Amino acid sequence: MNHRFHTTAKRAAFCMAALSLAISFSAQAQYAAATTELAALDPVVVTAALAPRTANESLSSVSVLDEATFRRQDPTSLTDLLRGQPGVDVTSNGSFGKSSSVYLRGAPSDASVLMIDGIRLRSATAGGAAFQYLDPRMFDRAEIVRGPRGSLYGADAVGGVIQLFTPDGDEEGPQPRISVGGGSFNTQRLSAGVSGREGGTRYSFAGSHFNTDGQPIRQGGEDKGYDNTSALARVAHTFESGAEVGVLALRARGNNEYDGGENDFVQQVAGIYGELPITDTWQSRLTLSEARDELDTIDNFGGSVIDTRTQTARWQNNFQFGAHELIAGAEISEDRVSSTNDFDVTSRDNTAVFTQGLLDFSPFAIQASLRYDDNEAYGDEVTGSLALGYDLDNYHTLRASVGTAFKAPSFNDLYWPNSGNPDLNPETSETVEVGVRGQYSQWFWDLAAFQNDYDDLIAWAPTSSGLWAPQNVNHARIRGAELSSGVEVSDWTLQAAFTYLDPEDKDTGNRLARRATQSVRLDADRELGDWSLGGSLVAQNHRYDDAANTQRLNGYGLVNLRAGWQFAPLWTARVTVENAFDKEYETTSDYINAGRAGFLSVHFGQ
Repeated sequence: MNHRFHTTAKRAAFCMAALSLAISFSAQAQYAAATTELAALDPVVVTAALAPRTANESLSSVSVLDEATFRRQDPTSLTDLLRGQPGVDVTSNGSFGKSSSVYLRGAPSDASVLMIDGIRLRSATAGGAAFQYLDPRMFDRAEIVRGPRGSLYGADAVGGVIQLFTPDGDEEGPQPRISVGGGSFNTQRLSAGVSGREGGTRYSFAGSHFNTDGQPIRQGGEDKGYDNTSALARVAHTFESGAEVGVLALRARGNNEYDGGENDFVQQVAGIYGELPITDTWQSRLTLSEARDELDTIDNFGGSVIDTRTQTARWQNNFQFGAHELIAGAEISEDRVSSTNDFDVTSRDNTAVFTQGLLDFSPFAIQASLRYDDNEAYGDEVTGSLALGYDLDNYHTLRASVGTAFKAPSFNDLYWPNSGNPDLNPETSETVEVGVRGQYSQWFWDLAAFQNDYDDLIAWAPTSSGLWAPQNVNHARIRGAELSSGVEVSDWTLQAAFTYLDPEDKDTGNRLARRATQSVRLDADRELGDWSLGGSLVAQNHRYDDAANTQRLNGYGLVNLRAGWQFAPLWTARVTVENAFDKEYETTSDYINAGRAGFLSVHFGQ
């Protein structure tokens, strides 16, 4: 099935988006602060529709990990928070900074988008984001939107979008916070920060350091260490006119050891924005940003240096028509690669226009979006989506949607020395989804079923010369269902998620590699005065490490335990035990993850 539009349709889409941009402009600020004043069970999200909507109103399959979740679970890795969430699977080559991939509905990291405060972070050469290098203590919120978002975010939003938010500083006056801890594998953790608001100025500054001797990532191997030092600066000022300007900088750098070598890494996002209310119903926001992924590797092959940078100018506008909303904008970005590997091409640019209508005809709702991307490396793409919602009553909402997306070939796919294929087409996909959500005062449930059909999958395979090279050869279909629920009652906070996935390679009939078909996650926490107790269970069935389905990796179940004690005002001690039953498990062949690990930390601040 070919999802490309013919030339006339592409030109019409471009004209439609450009006309919408010319006649109405709007924008919305993607701030986590807007969500803190609403119920945790139906939070406001901005990632799903580029505009603030409650999870129920978003007409999307969306999950939110709020500040309380980050604080209670206090994970050593961001992937520990994501593992087993609805529609989310994680594979890794060991623990503590080792290479990881986060799958959204079966789409890996290079086919899903990671954003930090509205700035996309990824490697232009590898295609995916390095989740393993992001310290969870730098963030206080995550929004996980499942399903195609190509019409809003462009390339790679096939499986969905994960957006991380840094502290916004919405409390009056300075709010300091300090955390010191350590534990198994000679691990030390230290973080400190201050945030607050003075008049119209909000600010947040933070730093953290994580260091561990690690543990073997292969049977009989040596310990493989990891260290990470991160820093955050965020400042925004709102003028009496309602105009706002702000800056953000987040940087993580460190060293990671693995079998056969080690690397020094840098992950960085930086941006500046200005937002202006043109009228009472029209706002406009311009954002200039840069994302950087740098890897300096020393290994048995002599090592390499790869530095990729993406610079983006995004103009997003929002126009209000009573209960309806129109979003339109344009985006220009450039990927640039500096490497000791000899790439034939070291830069490419992308120009896009997009528009979206959010229409409320209560009890009916319609969301329709369209985007045109023109990339100098792989041509142009048009993506679109249509979502319909119907409120059955005050508590239950039906939704149905169809959307298209595409995965862009990476620099490695196109230009890797002696192997790249500059004639590759982007992967294209079409997804159909139906869902229903029940939203009540103290609990919710959400059920969704979907099917995603892929064409022109980019697959690396051996050629007649013996070298590996990418080709557009595969067709795939991923079907699935997700059921999630949450309850807040008395002193209990309970969350549950079940995911069923049927990821099939249509050419062979085999299961797509490294995807589990069944996943369960349960989180339970209880407040007991000055004490808190909690735990998480994550269980997944077997998966295969290869396309031929000959290398089977057994399923596993993990139990993580936690306890907290507020022993003085603003002072808390926390104990966490990860993999409490010392389960030995693999998510990629021959790479083992950490066994039982205990950590103790002391925290000062809110």
